[in-house]
Amino acid sequence: MLSISDWGDSRKLIGSRWIPAFAGMTTCVSSTPGAGNGAVAVSFGMPTNPLDLCDIDSVLSEEERAVRDSVRAFVDDRVLPIIGDAYVEGRFPKELIAGMAELGVLGANLPEQYGCAGLNNVAYGLIMQELERGDSGVRSFASVQGALVMYPIFAFGSDEQKSRLLPSMAKAETIGCFGLTEPDYGSNPAGMITRAREQADGSWIINGAKMWITNGSTAHVAIIWAKTEDGDADGHSIRGFVVPTSTPGFSAKNQKGKLSLRASDTSELSLQDVHVPADALLPRSGGLKSPLMCLTQARYGIAWGAIGAAMYCFEEALSYAGNRVMFGRAIGGFQLQQARLAEMVTEIAKGRLLALHLGRLKDAGRLTPQQVSLAKRNNVNVACDIAREARRLLGGNGILAEYGAMRHMENLESVYTYEGTHDIHTLIIGQAVTGLSAFE
Repeated sequence: MLSISDWGDSRKLIGSRWIPAFAGMTTCVSSTPGAGNGAVAVSFGMPTNPLDLCDIDSVLSEEERAVRDSVRAFVDDRVLPIIGDAYVEGRFPKELIAGMAELGVLGANLPEQYGCAGLNNVAYGLIMQELERGDSGVRSFASVQGALVMYPIFAFGSDEQKSRLLPSMAKAETIGCFGLTEPDYGSNPAGMITRAREQADGSWIINGAKMWITNGSTAHVAIIWAKTEDGDADGHSIRGFVVPTSTPGFSAKNQKGKLSLRASDTSELSLQDVHVPADALLPRSGGLKSPLMCLTQARYGIAWGAIGAAMYCFEEALSYAGNRVMFGRAIGGFQLQQARLAEMVTEIAKGRLLALHLGRLKDAGRLTPQQVSLAKRNNVNVACDIAREARRLLGGNGILAEYGAMRHMENLESVYTYEGTHDIHTLIIGQAVTGLSAFE
C-alpha cells in the first residue's frame, strides 16, 4: 500500500486503500506543457475549472471525487512524465503496474472479498477516465485485467477459480489477457476457428490462434474462448478456459509495426495442442453471450476512458492557446481557436454526462448492451475529433512527443476500432431502434 506521504497529507481510507479526500474540490489540475490552470484563468478570465462549466462534479459523491483525484494524482506524478518516451520507444511501461495495483484500480468494481476495491461503477468509470487521460495503453492494461479477465472469472468461474485467481490479479501478481479475436474473425466472433476438444479424462486440448491481444506477452494466464463442438456456425458451443501461458504449445508474439497504442503490449497468440485440465474450464460460461458480456464491461469503461483522453487534449490546447503568442497576442484570443475550444468543451461535457448516466444505470442494474454501444460509439468518436483539433491548434509543435494530443489522436484510432468497431456499434444501435438486424 502507498504511504500517505507518497500522495500528500489530505487523505482518507476507503475500504483498505488510501485515497485523497478533497471534499467539494472541483479544480482540475493540469500537468500539460505550458502554463497550468492558474495561467489559463489569468489569460481568459475563466472559472477555476474550464472543463466543468456544467458543474458535473457537484453530482458526484465525495467518494467518487476522491477516487478520481487519487488516480489523477497517480497519472500526473507517475504516468505523464514517462509516457511520451515509452510511446516513442514502443514499449508498455511495466514499471507502472505495481502502483496501479496499490491504488486498487485492477478490478476495482469487483467485491472486496476477492481483494478488490468494491467500488461502484461510477467510481470505476472515473478510474478509466483518468487512466486514459494519461494514455489509452495504460487504461487498456487495467481494462483488460479487470473487465476482460477478472470479470469472466468472477461471472463464470468456479468458487475455487475465483478464490485462487482474483486476489492475485487485484495485486497484479498474476497478469491476464483475453483471447477472443482471431486473424480472420474480429467483428464476427461467432465464426471463430479455435477449437477445444474434451478428452476422456475430462481435460481439454485447444488449438487455434488469437490476434490483437492486449497484455498477451505480459500475461501469466489467458482467458481463451473456443468452440467445443464441430459444425457450430452460431457460436452456441463457445466456452471460456483459463490457460496458463506457460503451458506447452502456448506462445505469444509481439505485434510489430504499430503506429497506434505504441505504449501497449499487443500480441498474437498461438495454441498448438495446448493441454489443460478439466478445471481450466469456466464452468458457467456458455455460448457467444459469455464473451460478449465481458466486452460490454470493457466497452463501458472505454466510454469513460475516451473522454479522459479528450479532457487531456482540451487542457493541453487551452493552456497552449493562452501562452502561444502570434500577431502580438495569445492565439486563444482569436475566434478560430475559441470556436475549436468551445466545441471541444461542449462535446466533453455531453460525453461526461452520458458516461455518468450509464454509470448510474449500471449501479441500478438497468444498463443494457445497446446503451453501452451508444456511449462507446459517441464518446470515442468525439474524442477522436477533439484530439485532432487539439493537435491542429498546437500547430507544428503538435507533432512532438512532448505534447500529448497527437499521441492521443493516434491511440484513439485504435480505440475507435477495438471492442466493437464504430460501424458495428452503429448497426447495434440501428437494430435497437428499428427492430431489424443488418448483420444477416
